Amino acid sequence: MRVRLRLFAAVTLALSMPAAGQWLHYKTPGIPRTADGSPDLKAAASKTADGKPDLSGIWRGDPGGYGLNMAAELKPSEIQPWAEKLYKQRLEDLGKDSPSYRCMPQIGPYTSFGMFKILQTPTVIGVLSEGGVYRQVLTDGRPLPEDPNPTWMGYSVGHWDGDTLVVESAGFNDQTWLDAGHPHSEQLRVTERFRRKDFGHMELKMTFSDPKIYSRSWTIDVGLELVPDTELLEYVCNENEKDVKHFLITEEDRKQNRTNVKVAPETLAKYAGIYEMLNPEDAKAKPISMWVLTESDQLLMQMNGAGPKIPLAAQSATTFSVLGGTVVFVTDDKGAVTHFTMQAVEGDFKVLRKGNLPPAATK
Repeated sequence: MRVRLRLFAAVTLALSMPAAGQWLHYKTPGIPRTADGSPDLKAAASKTADGKPDLSGIWRGDPGGYGLNMAAELKPSEIQPWAEKLYKQRLEDLGKDSPSYRCMPQIGPYTSFGMFKILQTPTVIGVLSEGGVYRQVLTDGRPLPEDPNPTWMGYSVGHWDGDTLVVESAGFNDQTWLDAGHPHSEQLRVTERFRRKDFGHMELKMTFSDPKIYSRSWTIDVGLELVPDTELLEYVCNENEKDVKHFLITEEDRKQNRTNVKVAPETLAKYAGIYEMLNPEDAKAKPISMWVLTESDQLLMQMNGAGPKIPLAAQSATTFSVLGGTVVFVTDDKGAVTHFTMQAVEGDFKVLRKGNLPPAATK
């Protein structure tokens, strides 16, 4: 049985991280190992017969908070007003119309999130995900099609720039979302740059361009780590599906004004601070730090005070929603905030308040 945990603690509920694997007692051939037989992920990266970096293997990609806000690097003025409004509305509606809830595929480059396998040959690179979709990056020198028939996954071609694989993708339909709600048009183009730093770590830079909706392109960084001595597990999205009914906005919700609640700025300011929770996969690991901030009467969340800021939509003065989960702030009998609880399909997680934000974060 597959145990899947959507780590809201990593501010990326859309990213499932595996806690189990198959063939756990079968060691992956060709992996450098330390004296005790453990995989040496810091060893030198391997090469193919033609001297190119060999990207083959099973990898785990974590987009961090970008999974909920791919456009976090953009200013609101750099996004078409209707698109920014739509993004905020989708957050308030818990992403109820998300294609993911209907088990539709994401754009091809997103197969590099979660667990995936790379199969590399001189003329084509295959990318397999646990969700069953596949992606092929053609590296035989052909260009992208000039007038493609739009598809969910798009089309991808690649070439080598020194030790970096550069992948260009286009030809997407406009039915997918970039994240928890940002739209894109059929003009979307994504450029990925894969560089294997050592045997177990790969750097991925993703550049997005969609001139119909966004006034400039932007780039995000995604860390990829090799997952040795295991295999991909089958994940069928619509098998025993029970989640969607929990993310519907009812007429009663609208009557009670639960989807567009305005919370007083002084109340939001009370929630601002640094919070910590134990790593749900390893209680002995360093706690996960989460910052809660306020900007323009909006509550936001950020990992370790860096990276994208994820907006939280108010359901009440104490309860806020984000795609895939709910945040509930708790106070003591004196009204001081002690912690918040993250409520997700996988369970509830307690996140303790540890202190105030540094002065620079409150400006």
